Amino acid sequence: MLARLTTFALAAALTALSTRAAAGPALLIDAADGRILYSEDADNQWHPASLTKIMTAYVTFEALKEGKLTLASKIGCSELASSQSPSKVGLPVGAEMTVETALQALIVKSANDVAVMLAEAVSGSQEAFVERMNATAARLGMTRTKFVNANGLPAPEQVTTARDLARLARAVLRDFPEHAPLWSMLEMRIGKRQLHTHNGLLTNYAGADGMKTGFICDSGFNVVASATRDGHKLIAVVLGEATGSERTVRAANLLEHGFNTWAWKQLFQPATLDTLPIADDAKGPMTMRQAVISYECGTGGRRAVAKVHRKKGAGQVVSEKAGKAYKAPPKKAKSAQKTSAATAH
Repeated sequence: MLARLTTFALAAALTALSTRAAAGPALLIDAADGRILYSEDADNQWHPASLTKIMTAYVTFEALKEGKLTLASKIGCSELASSQSPSKVGLPVGAEMTVETALQALIVKSANDVAVMLAEAVSGSQEAFVERMNATAARLGMTRTKFVNANGLPAPEQVTTARDLARLARAVLRDFPEHAPLWSMLEMRIGKRQLHTHNGLLTNYAGADGMKTGFICDSGFNVVASATRDGHKLIAVVLGEATGSERTVRAANLLEHGFNTWAWKQLFQPATLDTLPIADDAKGPMTMRQAVISYECGTGGRRAVAKVHRKKGAGQVVSEKAGKAYKAPPKKAKSAQKTSAATAH
């Protein structure tokens, strides 16, 4: 595998990992046993945005396993579901879809209305579903996570960490392997509409097979990404990138680093998600509102030089698989004073 990288690309990828990324937390683990291959600010709290939907899917999978629903069960669109902000499918009140289609729309389209539809179908109300989400998070050991809604739309108290998201990603792959194809879908259909994934890794990175992206103005661009090569599955968590392309490239760099160093790192018995101590200086949620490049946040169409800083000596990092440059991301902004009204997807 190492021979497949050019000398420059390998050196660049290692530089990316040795340079402290200021955009947000990052974590790389072996999915099989939770061994940590790279960690940066893994216990800092962050707004999950639509990464919340990984938990929504997990709880829905539990309901399917319990027999409360089947994939063929029809679920309806309530007024609450219909009122959710984009990204959404946009069903009218009273319209129905199957649970199978809903899960596809939840993961591929990141549909906020469908998340509420599933929540109401599983628990009767979004409030009751959120209680179950938080109980499930506690059971999985997600100690610094709190959910407020089922879709990740802006809410100041909705927070998580890279470590907690890695725990959740491992759990959903371990506990519900029968639903694994959902996480790698590139597109799905609802009627005549064809909806496409937001996850650029699925088309740009060899071996990518999931999982979910997320974005609101306060969180920046997030992703939980999985990839499998030579029988080894890795999970990368990237939070707080300034653009969707930088999110993709940073995750690709992490995964490439992991696959290239996996063998020799086993000699050093790396810490796991369970054994790595929680950082004493772990911080609360930050906002990326002034650093993201997005028309939805009022910052589109420009690279705000005054707000984007490079550490001295930091250069571009090129991911051979992603085919794009990953530039040193902006410094973390000040703690959020208010929550973004931007969409979650």
